[in-house]
Amino acid sequence: MESITIIYIVLAVLISVAIAFFQYFYKVNRTPKVHILLFSLKVLSLFLIGLLLINPKITILETENIKPVLSVLVDNSLSTQFFKEEQKVKNVLSEIQKEEAIQDKFEVQYFSFDKEVSVLDTLSFSGVQTNISKAITVVNELNKGKISTTILVTDGNQTQGNDYEFTTSTNKIFPIIVGDTTQYQDIQIAQLNVNKYSYLQNKFPVEALLYYEGKEKVNATFSILQNGQKVFSKQIEFSPNNPVQTITANLLSKTKGLQYYTASISKISNEKNTKNNYKSFSVEVLDEQTKVLLLGSFLHPDLGALKKAIESNKQRKVDISLIYDKNIKFDDYQLYVLYQPTSYFKNVFDKINSNYLIITGTKTDWNFINRQNLGVQKKVINQKEEYSALYNADFLPFLQENIGFDHFPPLQDKFGEVQLKNEAQNLLYQKFAGVETTQPLLSTFEENDKKYAMLFGEGIWKWRASSFLKEQNFESFDSFIGNLVQYLASNKKRKRLEVTSERLYPANAPITISAFYVDKNYQFDNRANLEITLTNKETKEQKKLPFSLVNNSYQVSVEGLMSGEYTYKVSVANQNITSNGQFKITDYQIEEQFTNANQKKLQALASKTNGAVFYPKTTNQLLQDLVNDEAYYTTQKSITKEQNLIDWKWILFLVVTFLSIEWFIRKYYGKI
Repeated sequence: MESITIIYIVLAVLISVAIAFFQYFYKVNRTPKVHILLFSLKVLSLFLIGLLLINPKITILETENIKPVLSVLVDNSLSTQFFKEEQKVKNVLSEIQKEEAIQDKFEVQYFSFDKEVSVLDTLSFSGVQTNISKAITVVNELNKGKISTTILVTDGNQTQGNDYEFTTSTNKIFPIIVGDTTQYQDIQIAQLNVNKYSYLQNKFPVEALLYYEGKEKVNATFSILQNGQKVFSKQIEFSPNNPVQTITANLLSKTKGLQYYTASISKISNEKNTKNNYKSFSVEVLDEQTKVLLLGSFLHPDLGALKKAIESNKQRKVDISLIYDKNIKFDDYQLYVLYQPTSYFKNVFDKINSNYLIITGTKTDWNFINRQNLGVQKKVINQKEEYSALYNADFLPFLQENIGFDHFPPLQDKFGEVQLKNEAQNLLYQKFAGVETTQPLLSTFEENDKKYAMLFGEGIWKWRASSFLKEQNFESFDSFIGNLVQYLASNKKRKRLEVTSERLYPANAPITISAFYVDKNYQFDNRANLEITLTNKETKEQKKLPFSLVNNSYQVSVEGLMSGEYTYKVSVANQNITSNGQFKITDYQIEEQFTNANQKKLQALASKTNGAVFYPKTTNQLLQDLVNDEAYYTTQKSITKEQNLIDWKWILFLVVTFLSIEWFIRKYYGKI
């Protein structure tokens, strides 16, 4: 407590005593004993009032008991239902909840998981994917720095995410394995690799990874069917020493459009689960290919990154050339990427009139670009500068979500202010030295039939690397470049209604279809009413659903559709605008591909984290081990708090009480 506060308190005591003395003892000839009581009450009430006015800060030391944390992760996926283990899981959960010693010793947290993790409410066992590694990681992050452990109730079969067997965890994990652990003879299609696109009358490869579990030599037939017709077949032999086979089939694209295929492997004797013997896939057959020319005056990592990103879509082919090459056939290409143009590019601008992307950088000749009548002017100085990206959600020429542009490394360009004379749409703005600006970083231009775009900075290869570090794949970045290339390469008139959906959905998987609608001025229109009509090709049964507005797009989620092929028609109310498409729902249930519980991986996980494997019948033994384990103990934490005296409401109550008692005594003795 500060010295000035102590002085104020002493003054409050003196003033309280002085006032009470003046009232009850000053110039009083006879002092009844009741005056002493009244004097004391007055001093106390006045002092407490003064204390509230001074309002000193009181330091309070509190101790808090912190229990160790026990996280219970319960598998809520379809595989549990497929193994008919729902009741065992519920019994295990009930046994944990009823164990009083566990509740007393631990702070118990209950979670359910499938592909996502959530606080346990009810168990439906309806999750269409399982991500065990994510569940473990989420719980570890939640209890970081605490004494904790985890009980994992699962069959150990994961369909999504990193391999949980190699998950790093500082906390012990105790799996309780549900499901049949008996090893059955089984053969399955573990993985299918196929390109999304092919070209008419071209062959496309299909790679199948086949896996066998068993103790005998077996023979099986691998086949691929289209519309019930066999288009590929091969006899395969498996053995315990040769359990994995990789088959490559080259199929001919005979018909334009979306084509569906089914890969299958024949059943072997004593096979318990045959649902993993089938997998469907689709290929879109195109009759044209977009050729892109990457043209620069020097080699740079950006060129390689752009080539890989553009060619991730197999309907596009990219050639990299230097400006000094005299053998370039410009008429062979539908899109040109001009990398850091200089005066040597003069003939190139004379040969091409539209469909190009210009990327500038530290070696760009801006005096040359300023003379090309592109609607872009930049007065530069010979100094490099770095510009970070700022996403513009109001960008309209094509639908592009924010893939984390704000967190990508900055691009480099010459320092100067960009002036756009032509009307442009900016997907990205510049963020300079942490300050958000309206200076363009990526702009698109449309003039009559002419389309082009400009990226004001080099180093986009770092964006692709950063995207991989974040998501462990290049899909988001490659999709962004693909959208930009598709927009620039297309000479078609822009549609007012664009609809996006997958071509193939597993059974019971959530189906989300999104739409982007603009008005006549190509401004996003959030006033529209969109409706989708789904038609089953076989039964002709129709289902109509309205779209919901979600940010800058319309979305609809469809549930309860049976397996089969569907067409859809999206229409805009009171407008003669529609968009059509199709998709297929397969019989394949990814959660039903497993024959038994994955005891081997769960045992490896437990060993790596110094835990142990248990089963539903031995749950009580696990609970007793946790109760008796001295590694899990309650800790005490001291917390020092400063509190204002005015927050102590009971002091005000005392003041009122003392004053009331004083008033009643004075009234009783007739002194009022």
